[in-house]
Amino acid sequence: MKTYESIAIGRPDILLPKTGTDLNKWVVIACDQFTSEPEYWKKVIELVKDAPSTFNLIYPEVYLGEKDPDSRIASIRYHMNLYLQEGLLEQKQGFVYVERQTGQQTRKGLMVCIDLDQYDFHKGSSSLVRATEGTILDRIPPRVKIREGAPLEVPHIMVLIDDPENTVIGPLTQNKDRLESLYDIELMMDSGHLAGYRVNESEVENGIIQSLQVLAAPEAFEKKYDLRPQTPVLLFAMGDGNHSLATAKSIWEKTKEKTQDKTAILDSPLRYALVELVNLHDEALNFEPIHRALFELASGRDVLEEMKAFYPERSLFVPVASADEMMAAVDAQQGSPHKIGVITPSGFGVVEIINPDSNLPVGTLQNFCDVFLEEGGAKEIDYIHGSDIIIQLGKKAGSMGFYLPAMNKHDLFKTVILDGATPRKTFSLGEAWEKRFYMEARKLT
Repeated sequence: MKTYESIAIGRPDILLPKTGTDLNKWVVIACDQFTSEPEYWKKVIELVKDAPSTFNLIYPEVYLGEKDPDSRIASIRYHMNLYLQEGLLEQKQGFVYVERQTGQQTRKGLMVCIDLDQYDFHKGSSSLVRATEGTILDRIPPRVKIREGAPLEVPHIMVLIDDPENTVIGPLTQNKDRLESLYDIELMMDSGHLAGYRVNESEVENGIIQSLQVLAAPEAFEKKYDLRPQTPVLLFAMGDGNHSLATAKSIWEKTKEKTQDKTAILDSPLRYALVELVNLHDEALNFEPIHRALFELASGRDVLEEMKAFYPERSLFVPVASADEMMAAVDAQQGSPHKIGVITPSGFGVVEIINPDSNLPVGTLQNFCDVFLEEGGAKEIDYIHGSDIIIQLGKKAGSMGFYLPAMNKHDLFKTVILDGATPRKTFSLGEAWEKRFYMEARKLT
């Protein structure tokens, strides 16, 4: 694999299903979507049946609480080895330009390998590649168990670049007819269209690298964000798949620790992770909020009263007549007070927190939810994409939903540079059905 260490990327050796494979069944949506909707994944199983599919290579998070996770992990390994042994996957070298149609818009991306040596997901990181949200450390070990020792990776990770002039991906769109078409398909369950093109010309590849090098130039970086000299450059910011990339990083660090030849190991495929780069300024890239749902509320606990006590003399609950009124109030807020929508079986309302301690309403809510869960107030919290779903879940007996506003995507890079990662599960790149589908694979061994 050809690498460009100064900008922390490598040109991947992509694996794709051989000609004749039913790609409509091969591609499935990211494993961390529809986590409270088992009926979605039941439909996936019905559609895929016995056909080769990335469904057999992933662990949908809707099943993480099942009794025998080791059996599913063993099945994942079996299918990875089976697909390799049967020659189902063919290798091609090169970056892959991706077009993902969602409704009337088309999101553009570029498949690259990210150098995990230049990524740090910990708070206060100053690495070239950084997390944008708080990493939930106890979510990493289960993922390590799935990835560690696996012969393949299939990524749903999306990494952002702040490229207002669209210098990296824009030329690929303009010169698409010069690229080799790899796939062009409709996605299952009305999720849009997906097309991929191999960057097979050195001139085009060099243009990508030069544009990234310009974005990573320290002086231009400092001027762009009005920063003090020698502020560490942030070139790549996590979009989706934060915990998957953190898992890859953890395995890479563990591998280095165990290896005696510290120089030879630097050529290991485990040093890199396959991701899709997306321009923050892509018109089809929408930042959607990630709402919260509490399940199996403890008997006798009044969530709103406890939130009032958590924020003494700063919390106010206002009942509203409908979901639309609740969402309008939350979406229209600016600054303080923070407004958080509330959905219960008995109706809707808005919690207002005056003089909040956090910069974002999601932080204000998460601070309370963390303590409430630690004290046994609810059995579980889930992070929900989509207003319709959070309203449905919040109305269920024994549950409560919290509706949150979207973050302005143009604030992301400077916020991470100056303040560090935002609270965990702050934003989502689009709705659940708009997420990245698994298509490309890469060998890890």
